[in-house]
Amino acid sequence: MEKSLLGPVRKTKVYEEVASRIQRLILEGRLKPGDYLPPERELAEVFGVSRTSIRDAIRVLELLGLVEPRHGEGTVIKEVSPDVLTTPLTTVLTMKKALLAELLEVRKMFEPAVARYAALRASPDDVAKLEAIVARQEEKVQRGEVAIEEDDEFHYTIARASRNQVTLRVVDVLMDLLRESRERALQIEGRPARSLQGHKRILQAIRRGDGDAAAEAMLRHIEEIEAILLGAPSLQEVQGG
Repeated sequence: MEKSLLGPVRKTKVYEEVASRIQRLILEGRLKPGDYLPPERELAEVFGVSRTSIRDAIRVLELLGLVEPRHGEGTVIKEVSPDVLTTPLTTVLTMKKALLAELLEVRKMFEPAVARYAALRASPDDVAKLEAIVARQEEKVQRGEVAIEEDDEFHYTIARASRNQVTLRVVDVLMDLLRESRERALQIEGRPARSLQGHKRILQAIRRGDGDAAAEAMLRHIEEIEAILLGAPSLQEVQGG
């Protein structure tokens, strides 16, 4: 790979810069169809960024049609047309942001209702599981770690507590589609602590069996995520809270 395009990245959205640099390497023929990108760990070291940023960059390049991740092999450069090669990165990123906004909108429609049913139907065992998850999440936050697994488990456990199998399937799809953005959001400074507080509010409402409070707490939680990812004002900000 061309050395002039390597080195630490100095941008707020580092994955965009990484994707842009790799796109240039492909456009200039320094990376050719059939070539494999170096492993994530090596790319992270070369660019001076996290492996999450590398994964995000590869997903953007995949959306552009420039690369193809192959299970057990790595990420290969695809044979593509000149039109694809010159597609502005900003075009793909704009489309991606629009999709993210729609997915978050679906979460706001759907998950507060799930939390409401969970509050009304949760068993003592469900509540105990949620408490254990939040406790593990808090330990990780205090150590400065990212609690992605606990975040996933918290929302899945609420879905299970709603006692609706279709709900569980829908949440599974939503969480999978949003995994990339949630991982990125949880690494933003201050976000893990806010996520923890949001989970605590939801848990308190479910523990009391208060469906309305659980739905309101879940909506507030998702709006806080939306505010970080898209720059949209949260309910609290709109209300002056």
